[in-house]
Amino acid sequence: MKCVHFGAGNIGRGFVGLLMHRSGYEVVFADVAAPLIDALASTPSYTVHEVGAGSRDTVVEGYRALNSADAPESVVAEIATADVVTTAVGAHILKFVAPLVARGIAARPDGASPVAVMACENALSATDLLAEAVRAEYGGEDLDRRAVFANTAVDRIVPQQDGGGLDVVVEQFHEWVIDRTPFAGGEPAIEGATYVDDLVPYIERKLFTVNTGHAACAYFGYRAGRHRIAEAIADPGIRERVAAALAETQALLVAKHGFDEQEHGRYVAKILDRFANEHLPDTVERVGRAPLRKLGRHERFVGPAAELAERGLGTDGLQAAVGAALRFDPADDPEAVRLGELLDTLEPADAVREITGLDAGHPLFPPLEALVADAVRERRG
Repeated sequence: MKCVHFGAGNIGRGFVGLLMHRSGYEVVFADVAAPLIDALASTPSYTVHEVGAGSRDTVVEGYRALNSADAPESVVAEIATADVVTTAVGAHILKFVAPLVARGIAARPDGASPVAVMACENALSATDLLAEAVRAEYGGEDLDRRAVFANTAVDRIVPQQDGGGLDVVVEQFHEWVIDRTPFAGGEPAIEGATYVDDLVPYIERKLFTVNTGHAACAYFGYRAGRHRIAEAIADPGIRERVAAALAETQALLVAKHGFDEQEHGRYVAKILDRFANEHLPDTVERVGRAPLRKLGRHERFVGPAAELAERGLGTDGLQAAVGAALRFDPADDPEAVRLGELLDTLEPADAVREITGLDAGHPLFPPLEALVADAVRERRG
């Protein structure tokens, strides 16, 4: 069995590549980063260090590495004989991966089993984005017979790594949930993956719990002068504020998707404990980076808060997280700098529209306008 994986970075090596290796697949990494690919191609193995309770090391070997910019034909040939194609490149990069995926699918022998294509990105329905881009590139009428596209939800904290080696430090917890419906009973065997009939609840559970909580911890921690995520969540006041935000997203997820309230409460508690993992050197500035994206309409704060407001449910905890995000101002973060410029130049109502995408008639708009006004007053002293 063979898996062609686009994206040889820390998540590619420490999550997707690791699980595919454990599942018995030969992994072929494809990336445009020449130094990284050269290092992989010249090194017979790397080690994934899973840290936390029950830490373990896994040596990954038997892989190959290709430069998809310099050797596109080689990548196409690998896809032509692969069982699975995966990505961990960032959702905005999928359109650049699509031409090679389309060519590789077209090159598959007639009668070959369909290749499973799954985008393992931190975005909603990322595989749909990839499939759309592949369809635009594909010249034939038989794409649906040659490939199966399945959305996924992935969750593993992979912090910024110290040093430039190939070894990767990751948390022990991981979750890879895959929509089984496109496979019609022919799901790939992947150790550690969970197949479900309806992926949307699990995507939102992850986004509105892990991503919401992680970013809230970062923004509250930054305001309090904390450096690391584990240090921030160890502060009882910060943990209480993060838990308040997640209690609200729990209310939404239970009402919207029918999750069991007690079971989801245990899930939230596990998430908070994951943030407290002292072995993960994640910083509040790295996790909080790109605040404009994180304050977007369908993102981790405004997305659930808007739905809660529409249902007449409370949003005070999420509003507090938004208020902290508005004050996130590292000088080396372009989005944080741009956020400050918007606060300095726009009226509060205009800033809310620009930052969050909400219109003035939405029930969440007035409290967000008040939050922006408070942030502006603080900036102006």
